[in-house]
Amino acid sequence: MSKVRTRFAPSPTGRMHVGNLRTALYAYLIAKHEGGDYILRIEDTDQERYVEGAVDIIYRTLEKTGLIHDEGPDKDKGVGPYVQSERQEQGIYLEYAKKLVEKGEAYYCFCTPERLETLKQNVDGKEISIYDKHCLHLSKEEVEKNLAEGKPYVIRQNNPRTGTTTFSDEIYGDITVDNAELDDMILIKSDGYPTYNFANVVDDHLMGITHVVRGNEYLSSSPKYNRLYEAFGWDVPVYVHCPLITNEEHQKLSKRSGHSSYEDLLDQGFLTEAIVNYVALLGWSPEDNQEIFSLEELVKAFDYRRINKSPAVFDVNKLKWMNGEYMHALPFDTFYEMAEPYIKQVVTKDYDLKKIAALVQSRIEIFPDIAEHIDFFEEVPEYDIAMYTHKKMKTTPETSLPVLKEVLPTLEALEDYSNDAIYAAVKQFISDHEYKNGYVLWPLRTAVSGKQMTPGGATEIMEILGKEESIRRVKKAIEKLEAEI
Repeated sequence: MSKVRTRFAPSPTGRMHVGNLRTALYAYLIAKHEGGDYILRIEDTDQERYVEGAVDIIYRTLEKTGLIHDEGPDKDKGVGPYVQSERQEQGIYLEYAKKLVEKGEAYYCFCTPERLETLKQNVDGKEISIYDKHCLHLSKEEVEKNLAEGKPYVIRQNNPRTGTTTFSDEIYGDITVDNAELDDMILIKSDGYPTYNFANVVDDHLMGITHVVRGNEYLSSSPKYNRLYEAFGWDVPVYVHCPLITNEEHQKLSKRSGHSSYEDLLDQGFLTEAIVNYVALLGWSPEDNQEIFSLEELVKAFDYRRINKSPAVFDVNKLKWMNGEYMHALPFDTFYEMAEPYIKQVVTKDYDLKKIAALVQSRIEIFPDIAEHIDFFEEVPEYDIAMYTHKKMKTTPETSLPVLKEVLPTLEALEDYSNDAIYAAVKQFISDHEYKNGYVLWPLRTAVSGKQMTPGGATEIMEILGKEESIRRVKKAIEKLEAEI
C-alpha cells in the first residue's frame, strides 16, 4: 500500500468551526497513525467569502492544537503551490477541465442567465435547476466561434442520464444514486475560477491524497466526485465522511450557540488540550472506555473505522468536566500564569494571589468559574444569618454568636498568621472548650467569607486575608448576629 497522505483544506472565512477542527484532527490522526503525511491546503477560490486574517487564524490554530502539517504553503515539498488561488493563476484547473472536454466528459456551456432561469422548477417546495445539456450538442465550430467572440462560458461535467453511480464510504458504506439525479455540475465558473468540487478532485489527485476526511454534508455530491475520477482514469481515494455535530437540542452547531469555534472555546476559558481531546470523541470512540487522551495517545489509538454514523452531540457540560480534569492536572506555575488575569479581575487588594490560585485550582472547570469562588476576598457579600445554621455541625446563629465572641481573643493574640499557626490555635481553643471542630470552624468560615461554599477552610482564608482583615470580619459578623438574632 502506498504511503497514507491526508489533507486539511480549510477555506479562510473566519474563526475555525468545531467541525473543521474535528476534520483537521481526524485527518491528522489517520495520517500519523499510519506514519503518513499530513498536508495543509488553503482553499480560497471563493473570493466572496474570504476574510482578511483568516489564513493566520488557520496557522495559529493548527500550531496551538499540535496538528503540525508536513506540507503546506509554508512547507512546499514539490506538489505545491498549496493555495488554490495560486494554483488557479498557474492555469491548473482550466488545463484539466479542457482535458475532460477533449475526452467528451465535459463541455463548454454558453447559456445566458436568462435561459438558465427558465430551467428552474419547483420540486417539493424547493426551487431546483437541472441543466438540459443544451450546449452539449454544439458543434466544434460553434464552440470555437463563441470562444473567439469572447462569449462568457462555463465548463460543465457531462454526466450520463441513465444507469447508476455507486460511491463507497468507509463509514456509510456503499451509496448508489440514479444518474438521472446527477446534474451536469459546473467545473469552471464564468470568472475562470474552478468550483469547490472540481478543484478538490484535481488537487487531491495531484497531491497524492490517499484518504479524504470531510463532513457528511458532502455525501450527496460524492457520486459526482467519483465520476470525475473515473473520467480522468484516476484512482479514487478512501473517503471518510464524519457525522454531523449538533447542540444539545439536536440542531446543527451554529455560531449563535456561542461555542461553535475553537476561538470561542478559548475565550470561554477552555484549555486547548481539553478541546482537542473532546473534539476527538465527537463521533469516534476508542475500543475501551478511556476518555482522557493526549494527542500522542490519540495517534496510537485512533482507528477511523470506529467513527459513528449518528450525529455527535456537543455537550458543553461534558467538555467542562473534561476541562476540569486537565485544569487540575496542570503544574501549579502553569495554572497560575493562566489564572492570574481572571483573579485580578476580581481581587484588587494586596493579597497573595498565588495562594488564592492554589485554593481554586482543584475546584474549577473553566477559568471564568474563578470569580464566583473568590469574590469574597474583595469584600464580604451581604448574607442571611441563616447561613450559620448547619445541622451536621449542630450550629445555629444563636450558637455561633457566643462561639465567635469566645474565639476572638485567641485570634487577636496570635502573631503568626500562617494557616498552620491559625489552625493550631483554633484547634487548641476547640480542645480547651470541648467543642466539635465544625461547631467552631463553620461559624468562623461564614464570618470571614459570608459564603455557603468557599474554595478553602476558615484558616486558609484567614491566612490570605491577614490578621487585621480577619479580625475586622469576625467583629463585623458578631455585630451582624447581635443585631439580627
